[in-house]
Amino acid sequence: MESTVNHVSRKDKFLRVFEMFGRSFLLPVSVLPAAGILKGIGSAFTNASTVEMHPWMANQTLQIVMGFLEMLGNVAFSNLPVIFAVGVAVGLAKQEKGSAALSGLLGFLVLHNTLNFLLKVSGTLVDTSAENASEMLARHMQTTVLGIQTMDLNVFGGIITGVIVYLVHKKAIKIQVPQVFGFFSGPRLVPILIIPVMAIVALGFFFVWPFVQAAITALSVAILKSGYVGTFGYGVIERLLLPFGLHHGLNWPVRTTELGGIFMIDGKEYAGTINAYMAALSGHGPIDPMITRFSSGKFIYNMFGLPGAALAMYVTAKPKNKKTVGSLLLAAALTSFLTGITEPLEFTFLFVAPALYGIHAVLAGTTMLIANVAGAAFLTPTGHGLINFLIYGVLQGARTKWWLLPIIGIFCFAMYFIVFTFAIKKFDFKTPGRDDDPSTIALHGKDETRKKMGVKTLKDIDKEAQGQAAPIPSGAKMTLHDQAEALISAHGGPENIENVDACITRLRINVKDDTVVDSAYITKDLNAMGFNKSGMQMQSIYGGRANQLKVEIREILGLAD
Repeated sequence: MESTVNHVSRKDKFLRVFEMFGRSFLLPVSVLPAAGILKGIGSAFTNASTVEMHPWMANQTLQIVMGFLEMLGNVAFSNLPVIFAVGVAVGLAKQEKGSAALSGLLGFLVLHNTLNFLLKVSGTLVDTSAENASEMLARHMQTTVLGIQTMDLNVFGGIITGVIVYLVHKKAIKIQVPQVFGFFSGPRLVPILIIPVMAIVALGFFFVWPFVQAAITALSVAILKSGYVGTFGYGVIERLLLPFGLHHGLNWPVRTTELGGIFMIDGKEYAGTINAYMAALSGHGPIDPMITRFSSGKFIYNMFGLPGAALAMYVTAKPKNKKTVGSLLLAAALTSFLTGITEPLEFTFLFVAPALYGIHAVLAGTTMLIANVAGAAFLTPTGHGLINFLIYGVLQGARTKWWLLPIIGIFCFAMYFIVFTFAIKKFDFKTPGRDDDPSTIALHGKDETRKKMGVKTLKDIDKEAQGQAAPIPSGAKMTLHDQAEALISAHGGPENIENVDACITRLRINVKDDTVVDSAYITKDLNAMGFNKSGMQMQSIYGGRANQLKVEIREILGLAD
């Protein structure tokens, strides 16, 4: 019995670490959508082949403006390693984030300057004055970062720096130094310690990284050689990780590091799908669909598949409930189609019938596979909806084969609709509107109901099944401060809260005792659009308000920097 408990605790600890690691990517990658839009618009109007097809684009003023936008976008994509070094350190640090940010930048500079020094003294620094300097740098796994010629660690160098800075930061801010050196205690001690620590790390990198790089390259080649099977498997696994908040740990390494593949574009190597795609937009010739195979299909099932599932839930609802259910599902389907925000629909059938979510995961993988086979070549850093499809697909011209989206989309819509309709009827899944009591979906009839209210409704349906009524939420009438204080109380009070964080849509509160958390009150009276539990972390879905609540709660609890 004891071994089983230990096994479970180790498993929970691993999942929490993996989730925390994945969430730490949210800060550094938050800049990519805006940078990607600038890059996408700029490259769409400055690409030589596009200008050749549309001579009016050759206007000098237009080219200067669009070239400026592309340059702004390139600032982020050309400096991803240092952005990740700072962002991961800040994302992982629970307090004194300013110290973590400074230490992340300093650690990154120490790492690469030390590597430059070691390459010089060992006589292995590539001569960049030669005509074939780029080829020689790539062959010897070297590059230039912030003007420093160093080993090519790519984004991994930034991620590893961020993690090491976090580990040092976590210990150093609690170290008690002698009174005479009191000024250097706490957060001031972190950057001081980072200098020797990162120098030692650089020394280790110098000897070990060539072997690590060879292993990563082999793994990336294996992923690429996995072909269509790998595309399907990625699509299924990524969706299955989403409810647990673990999908970030899979997505961002693939999008930003060698694990997503190493691609040769115009004679230069690019690691990670985002880097490769952004380079391809500025390059010549067709775009390799292997770069976009983990993204193109997402556009399709977000814009067509999930709306098909929504229609299936609508047609299988009881006739008397269809008007109410229709307003809910239409809003959620349009949200998925336009912006790529899918939580309202996905969590709707997840909490009512997990089997439906499993079906969705398989259909999502199938859609990604079909898009890859067809040669679809459109990708976005984040947000797989119509808006980003127009920017990264349509505006980029024929090279993306953007017209495949509506063609495959029609098939995807029909596939989701047929499969979901059959499954809901066959197994009598209680999706919204199939309950005998129409009052369980009464909240969904309001015009102001937003995309994620589907999750709220599912909670209400569950409570109705237990003989409880679902009152109108009063949280909407609360001020931000009052709502934050109520959430603290609902999680067992300040003494029960260990940490408060948030991602794009979810408020994440780690507690000591999960039995005292009042999830019913959170979803029923505090306007949460859904509630999920991952180990000892309580996740309340609040959309864009999640970060505001996080900041307010941390300030009340005295956790703010």
